[in-house]
Amino acid sequence: MPIQPSAPGLASPPAIGVDPVLCVDLDGTLVKSDTLYDSTLAVARQRPAALLSIPGWLLQGKAALKRHLANTIQLDVTHLPYNRELLQYLEQQRAAGRPIYLATAADAGTANRIADHLGLFTGVLASDGEHNLAGKNKLAAFQSRFGDNFSYIGNATADLPLLQHCQEPMVANPTPGLRAALRNASITPVRTFNERASSAKAWLKAIRLHQWAKNLLIFVIMLLSHAWAPGIVAAVVIAFFSFGFCASATYIVNDLLDLEVDRQHPRKRRRPFASGDLSVLSGILVVVLFLAISLVLALLVPRAVAALSPELFYLIKPHYFLLWLGIYLVTTLAYSLRLKRSVLVDVIVLSGLYTIRIIAGSAATGIAVSAWLGSFSIFFFLSLALVKRFAELENLRARGGVSAGGRGYHIADIEQLRSFGSASGFASVVVLTLYISTLDAAQLYHHTRRLWLLVPVLLLWIMRLWLKASRGQLNEDPVVYAITDKRSLLLGVLVVAVILSAL
Repeated sequence: MPIQPSAPGLASPPAIGVDPVLCVDLDGTLVKSDTLYDSTLAVARQRPAALLSIPGWLLQGKAALKRHLANTIQLDVTHLPYNRELLQYLEQQRAAGRPIYLATAADAGTANRIADHLGLFTGVLASDGEHNLAGKNKLAAFQSRFGDNFSYIGNATADLPLLQHCQEPMVANPTPGLRAALRNASITPVRTFNERASSAKAWLKAIRLHQWAKNLLIFVIMLLSHAWAPGIVAAVVIAFFSFGFCASATYIVNDLLDLEVDRQHPRKRRRPFASGDLSVLSGILVVVLFLAISLVLALLVPRAVAALSPELFYLIKPHYFLLWLGIYLVTTLAYSLRLKRSVLVDVIVLSGLYTIRIIAGSAATGIAVSAWLGSFSIFFFLSLALVKRFAELENLRARGGVSAGGRGYHIADIEQLRSFGSASGFASVVVLTLYISTLDAAQLYHHTRRLWLLVPVLLLWIMRLWLKASRGQLNEDPVVYAITDKRSLLLGVLVVAVILSAL
């Protein structure tokens, strides 16, 4: 089997001394993620048409697939989620004069670029486009070059043969399968380099449970119409969870496609997939699972009305909710793949996704969305979408940046976004004031004059939101702000109290 020579610019391999050569795996070990999956996602984001070639590349073999991917895009090796504890150990060993080899099944092009970036390795052993350097193939390569005088650091079950034959078996973020295999083989690692958040916390963060607060908009049409029939309430609750699972799936898709961009961001680089705390493959599996759950729940929405309030079933179009769920899913995926990089189009889409939730609530209950509610939601949610972009730029300016990577916005756009967003927010208040004076409001509320108290409350919240964004105090997401800020929660309680008093 051909052995990948030392990477260009690295020192020639020294003579093997008494200390065993230290060989380090890359994927899941030195780097907490898998560069094969990272490269595939980078292709999906940068050159999506190239995805059509992947089946043909795979037929040529796994090594050929890795070579084609490496030739199609250059993975950003600077911001990969390196295992910092392991890096410190390698730096110590390098300083002590120990020869260290990066030994990986990743393509040689990617491996050499990582080796050049870190400057720690004596040489590189990697796949060459024809031979996949993994498992027994990697062991044969080691024994051909080092005999039995090597130590190895791995993380997966495929590394078991190497850990069985090396002088000093070591592991980094070992998988449960490898842990079990080592116990069965009675092998105790000399060192363990763990650097991962707990899976439970990582998954809670990945599915963004706090973002489910946006799905409360599905209840709006039921609440404003005062429709309390058991079937209607049950349908809306099921619709809420259906949208929740669908939304979480799309958030994961968005995070997977944004891996490289997120890794360059001071805050987003801590996201579970960007940081390597969760694997890309597990993310894809959860996306499929969540979408399946969402679909099943969507099919149950009309059945809930039929079972609990059959007298109202005539209002329901059986698959209308499913249609709007599908529109939400397609729009969100289009946003993740392309529209998020289109200036101003992205905020229109974001605001539309809020409004779609209200329409989905209408589809679940059979209650039509009034022109007043539709007009209010368009302006109000556009203001929220714009303040999100504004806050990103404001925080970018505080860090000394010039443009938002992958977004198309520049620091010079800040003032324009401020005017767009504040005007849109105030327009929503105007719509509210016009609605209060209509017969539509009088039919639903006995004390419509009390609804005027909503106007200063809403104005206060909108102005305070934009003021905090201008000061760089907004966490780039108005939803997070709304559900964590004490004054926002207090104003929310006041809104509810005013509406109840007007009934």
